[in-house]
Amino acid sequence: MTTIIGISGSLRRGSFNTMLLNAAAQLVPDGARVEIASYRDFPLYDADVETEQGIPAPVAALKDRIAAAGGLLLVTPEYNNAMPGVLKNAIDWLTRPGKDIPRVFSGRPVAVMGATTGRGGTILAQAAWLPVFRTLRTRPWFGPPLRVSEAAKVFDESGALTDEKLREQVQAFMAGFVEFIRAAQ
Repeated sequence: MTTIIGISGSLRRGSFNTMLLNAAAQLVPDGARVEIASYRDFPLYDADVETEQGIPAPVAALKDRIAAAGGLLLVTPEYNNAMPGVLKNAIDWLTRPGKDIPRVFSGRPVAVMGATTGRGGTILAQAAWLPVFRTLRTRPWFGPPLRVSEAAKVFDESGALTDEKLREQVQAFMAGFVEFIRAAQ
């Protein structure tokens, strides 16, 4: 079984990115699964906290889950033409201490998709993640991009994906990412 850890870049209830992540988890091909993870309990990164108290338990647990998984999927909103600070904070914690970066991130297949209510489709946020992926020595998957514009029009009030064309794109994206992960193993 190919396991992908999926993380939404938004903490908002009713987040379109969380809805997109849920759709991706439902549309993953047979023989793979997406385990949705949360960083809601991560504090703001502070080196003094790390030094005085160590790595918080929720951070350590998510690091272990990522290290054991075949791949990592980030579903990112775009805030002010960049990545969301809360998700970047989570990644910053996940890289501490630095000696854990190889175990958690190096060589790890990673993919990014995103949704926004605007027309830009998270293109700038997705691009902003590339230097981070490079720094962590991940293996980014550059399949067909998945950038959802005007997200309020493609999900219903319960969070279900209602746009059939987008459903097909998500399914193809996930199939391609799973194939990439399997080829890397």
